[in-house]
Amino acid sequence: MLEAHKLLASDEKPFTHSVKLVFDDRQKSRHKAVTTCNQYLGWFIERGHVLKDGDLLECASGEVVKVIAANETVSTVYASSDAPNPLLDLARAAYHLGNRHVPLQIQAGFLRYQHDHVLDDMVKGLGLTVECEQAPFD
Repeated sequence: MLEAHKLLASDEKPFTHSVKLVFDDRQKSRHKAVTTCNQYLGWFIERGHVLKDGDLLECASGEVVKVIAANETVSTVYASSDAPNPLLDLARAAYHLGNRHVPLQIQAGFLRYQHDHVLDDMVKGLGLTVECEQAPFD
């Protein structure tokens, strides 16, 4: 089994393996997974660090594993292009979602969170469009 104890910058070394993980797995400081080439991997990193898409884990053997954000069920929020200020609408939705301590991906033009139909209804009530889809959540 590969054992990773060190997190590297995304371009620090070339990687030899990769592992696809959903957000819930990437936020664990100690976890076991299987790489894309079917090797077992265990990581033990500093608590509180969330692995991001593209992060590298250095193993005790010297091998490097690249973290890839796997597709999962998410809700993606878009503001109407007809709205007077679509960015303000997205900011308002981000405020309400953050007030509920929801992990949130903020990108130019959209917000994304792990799918929850109750949150979807709340965001729709703010006048925004919500699409449930399979996409990486970072």
